[in-house]
Amino acid sequence: METVIRTAGLTKVYITGEVQVQALRGVDLKVERGEFSAIVGASGSGKSTLMNIIGCLDYPTSGEYLLDGVQVNTLDRNQLAGIRNQKIGFVFQGFNLLTRTSALENVELPMLYSRNHKEQSPRELARTALERVGLGDRIHHHPNQLSGGQQQRVAIARALVNQPALLLADEPTGNLDTRTSLEIMHLFAELNQQGMTIVLITHERDIAESTRRIIEMRDGEIVSDHPAAGSPAEEQGR
Repeated sequence: METVIRTAGLTKVYITGEVQVQALRGVDLKVERGEFSAIVGASGSGKSTLMNIIGCLDYPTSGEYLLDGVQVNTLDRNQLAGIRNQKIGFVFQGFNLLTRTSALENVELPMLYSRNHKEQSPRELARTALERVGLGDRIHHHPNQLSGGQQQRVAIARALVNQPALLLADEPTGNLDTRTSLEIMHLFAELNQQGMTIVLITHERDIAESTRRIIEMRDGEIVSDHPAAGSPAEEQGR
């Protein structure tokens, strides 16, 4: 299988004055194409720092990181931004939608920074992405005309529109009620079944159990890595 994420010996040290904080302590991680994984841990465990490095938003202090075969830790800031826009779709807890633009226009935004769409227009691709997440009849609605779950679906469509190698979701159900959270997790499961590689960051154990693999962090290290309770691998082991 193809490897989308490969890290080796990742460390991250933050220095504030004379104080050093070691946020990551030699993290080795491999995620294959088509996996659906959750990175879990309490506040201060290092999961957010690891997400920022995986998402090409920050550099490690030491160690290696390959994203879809590209060695990321050697890139300069412009190259890092380019690989981030090309390879990663982000979904955040706060949706991060532009309030004065329609769902369709919000989903078109990532394509303003991409030159990979010569065959289809950005509008056609955005419409297709919204249909894919079940919002084909809401394309002209503004965020304030949509429920929280619908806003998160717009955000997921926006993350998908550039056909990334990796969908990276940071606490994607954090602002949603229980029923809507289940609907969003069901959508992620459907996208994964269609072949999308998804890494989800969460502190909620029940949300993590909706994925297929759980990677638990504590004090900057991976302390557990196992199939989720409902995954095929776990079911087979029973």
